[in-house]
Amino acid sequence: MPMPAAEIEALIRAALPEAEVTIEDLRGDGDHYAARVVSPRFAGLSPVRRHQAVYAALGDRMGGELHALALKTLTPEEAAR
Repeated sequence: MPMPAAEIEALIRAALPEAEVTIEDLRGDGDHYAARVVSPRFAGLSPVRRHQAVYAALGDRMGGELHALALKTLTPEEAAR
């Protein structure tokens, strides 16, 4: 069963309430999304650690309800460039 973009956004915002989150359905099928997450919490973290923080917010939905998620994780400073 596909996962609505609003649910993905809500889960990420629950874990990272200060984050700016943008979700895009890449194929219109509810299974393939891109997420842009901008958070000051990402400062000093490697890209892997940033992605792990987002995946943790999604829990066991990754690979299940949510088939594919392309992530772009930035600090506010990086996003402003």
